[in-house]
Amino acid sequence: MIAAVDTSVLLDVFLPDPEHGPASALAAGAAWRAYRRAGGRRERLVPDFLIGAHAKLRADRLLTRDRGSYRTYFRGLKLVEP
Repeated sequence: MIAAVDTSVLLDVFLPDPEHGPASALAAGAAWRAYRRAGGRRERLVPDFLIGAHAKLRADRLLTRDRGSYRTYFRGLKLVEP
């Protein structure tokens, strides 16, 4: 498996975002809550939800191999699946 992480994306996710304020964090929290209420186990990491929320608000698509959870909890987010 080859994984690539762009550090600028991580910085965008974890540093304060003056343009959107807490919007990404609130969207990630809502998705996490929906996941847990649907019986989701703690195997999914909160950063996955932060990345999904950030992508939905700030990007036009997300490159991922994890189709299911992003498609379920971030409807409308365009996914690029290799």
